[in-house]
Amino acid sequence: MTKTLFEQIRDREVPADFVYEDDEVMAIRDINPQAPVHMLVIPKQVIEYVPALKPEHAELMGRMVLVAQQIAREAGLDESGYRLVINTGENAGQSVYHLHIHVLGGRYLEWPPG
Repeated sequence: MTKTLFEQIRDREVPADFVYEDDEVMAIRDINPQAPVHMLVIPKQVIEYVPALKPEHAELMGRMVLVAQQIAREAGLDESGYRLVINTGENAGQSVYHLHIHVLGGRYLEWPPG
């Protein structure tokens, strides 16, 4: 089975700019940023997308949100604010089928998105 891009990054087969890593979660800078600050929080375990989540993933998802909070704070986004996004499926813009959270900030983010 072919590895996802994020598995390749996890396994150090593809380079990435890591901002955080522990045994369960990694966070990298997005290579195609959509805001001045754009990072991805990725579980090391492959979960394809939100519909593939199971009750046993609850703790991991909570961990991912806490990591997103930490890296946003370290990037200086606490005062101005930031957005957490999970794209789920093709129509939502999911391009890598390995669940991940986008952390976006550093400018005004319109709602609804353009």
